[in-house]
Amino acid sequence: MKIPIVISGAAGRMGRAVILAARKDRELEIAGALEYPGHPHLGQSLAEVHKDPDLPRILLSSDPGALLRRRAVWIEFSDAKASLAHLRLVARRGYPMVIGTTGLSAAEKEEVKKLSRKSPVIHSANMSFAVNVLFHLVGEAARLLGPDYQTEILEIHHNQKKDAPSGTALTLAEAVARARKCPARDLLVFDRSPKKEKRSAKEIGVSALRIGDVVGEHTVFFGIEGERLELTHRASSRDIFARGAVRAAKLLYRKKPGLYSLQELLVTA
Repeated sequence: MKIPIVISGAAGRMGRAVILAARKDRELEIAGALEYPGHPHLGQSLAEVHKDPDLPRILLSSDPGALLRRRAVWIEFSDAKASLAHLRLVARRGYPMVIGTTGLSAAEKEEVKKLSRKSPVIHSANMSFAVNVLFHLVGEAARLLGPDYQTEILEIHHNQKKDAPSGTALTLAEAVARARKCPARDLLVFDRSPKKEKRSAKEIGVSALRIGDVVGEHTVFFGIEGERLELTHRASSRDIFARGAVRAAKLLYRKKPGLYSLQELLVTA
């Protein structure tokens, strides 16, 4: 029996990538497609929306309630406000949700955590499985190298990305902070221009660039006098995030309520 999925943000670039990834997976079935009220393509099939006759004839809807009639894994690549609103609805039914949306505030993340007591949820700043391996490697590097190695993080994305720094960059910084057993908020520095002082040995610098059509690039630098270690992940296609979200949906489908990390699902798969 196939696992049904509902794709939120189905008319966007990531939505299309998730649709294509799901179509290639014999264990999945697209059960619904969602967009915001007033979207110009509402009522059209996914084939019409994306001008691809090979895509499903599922109609694009703005009514999340109508898509709750059947248990399915919801895959969210919309915005923070919509993702949270949908999770509130999904949690009432105990349905699973994969959230790839970035830019959630601390309060919104806390609400996701509370709602996950009713539904199995995975919220990842980056759905790439390789990036989630990078999270682990960066934490290990920070632990093994120790606090003497200064840390800087550089992330680059396309010029249409709204949030900065990226959720992935912040997660990488949190991995370093955990290894140093110190809250990330006490170490992060985003702008040195007003400081007018030399770099603190403990701080974690995070810089963001927005240019062209860069899908995503993250580099973590560890440096000390005489040497530097760089750990880098480069994404050349959004397909990696879509494949990760689809794989995460399958891993999450039969999980008990709770907030899961992609790393955790990888270990227990």
